[in-house]
Amino acid sequence: MKYHINSKTGDEFSKYSFLSELEIWRFILEAKYNFLDLFAGAGGLSEGFIQAGFSPVAHVESDPAACFTLRTRMAYHWLVSHGRIQVYNDYLEGLVNRYDFYSQIPEQVYGSVINCEISKPNLKSIFQQVDALLGKKRLDLIVGGPPCQAYSIVGRSRDSNRMKGDGRNYLFEHYAEFLKRYLPSYFVFENVTGLLSARDKDGKFYFTAMRDLFLKCGYETEYMILSANDYGVLQSRRRVILVGRKGKITGFYPEPDKWNPGAEVREVFCDLPSISAGEGSVGPCRMKPYIGSWQKQCGIRNEEIPVTWHQARPNNERDLEIYRILVDLWNREKTRLNYNALPDRLKTHRNRDSFIDRFKVVASDLPFSHTVVAHIAKDGHYYIHPDIKQNRSITPREAARLQTFSDDFFFESQKGTPSRCAAFRQIGNAVPVLLARKIAEKLREEWF
Repeated sequence: MKYHINSKTGDEFSKYSFLSELEIWRFILEAKYNFLDLFAGAGGLSEGFIQAGFSPVAHVESDPAACFTLRTRMAYHWLVSHGRIQVYNDYLEGLVNRYDFYSQIPEQVYGSVINCEISKPNLKSIFQQVDALLGKKRLDLIVGGPPCQAYSIVGRSRDSNRMKGDGRNYLFEHYAEFLKRYLPSYFVFENVTGLLSARDKDGKFYFTAMRDLFLKCGYETEYMILSANDYGVLQSRRRVILVGRKGKITGFYPEPDKWNPGAEVREVFCDLPSISAGEGSVGPCRMKPYIGSWQKQCGIRNEEIPVTWHQARPNNERDLEIYRILVDLWNREKTRLNYNALPDRLKTHRNRDSFIDRFKVVASDLPFSHTVVAHIAKDGHYYIHPDIKQNRSITPREAARLQTFSDDFFFESQKGTPSRCAAFRQIGNAVPVLLARKIAEKLREEWF
């Protein structure tokens, strides 16, 4: 069997015919295209670029729990590449603790995750660590986006000063410092759509100031609002994806090829075991047979790795009653519940002006669900299926699948003991892996 790797040159790599096409791409591109992930979170954006053949030099993230998730993920990739996946399985099975698991991985692998806030006082230290990891290699790409709270419309509506003067509004200035130091060929900057309308105290758009600064750094920028459900993700999630290219060339935007898999939301959950509120486990669960195609096409399913984090939080009677109300409303009117429409005895949240849709139905017969959010750990997103009666909120694994994280992805906590809140926060804040991969695959073509 021969693989035609480069459609423009027709180069053949028949001697690697024992590898899959994706593995060949990884093999060829790893030494050539590397990237730095800033404000990395749990690594949704990074994972998509890794799947597309790019190699991470380092991840910079301030949240300790997310950093442990990134370290575990880097350990996973290293173990796969060295044929030692059983070590990872033993960890998921609970046969070894996190400390012993990391002790079997080279220090430079998990040491590539830099747990540090990106701020002016910390830049020198971060640069030194990235320089050491980069060595003599050239950095080809920077990816990442600052925390979205300062730009989001909801965040502004909840703040008395509409987030003006919030230091997070200016994190793009630190991003620019990385561009000036490493001069990558491209960068990919993502954020919420509220970024386009957010203004500073003088009325100037942050997005305009951002692009002006990037231009001064030597980068033309182009952007689009991409909807994840246009690219095979069974979730409605819109993000501003800004791409910068070094030099004066324009018209380079790597718009991903759209993909409609023709699947419904039920494909996300259909093989996970039925559980009730408070049931399930962080550890491996016994799966049902799967006969669909979407999970395989988007890289979620991995038959060699145990499926973890299918654990439902123990809902109280008040929440369960709310679920019954919202399910009845959905079945009758196909509309989602407005929190303010609940009986007063069921209302416990003081904020009645935003997040009024905090309790949502994930309907099985739709082509995509609503947006998975970071505060899902506190609120209730209920999965409704005509044949499965489960009066509970969705599990971290279900949320992760909606974000197209593969089943072999494990979400860590800071202290090493499982935390649903930490898992949900990381999942909800992430870029869907499949969307990131589609962007990366298109960007990769720019190099050929």
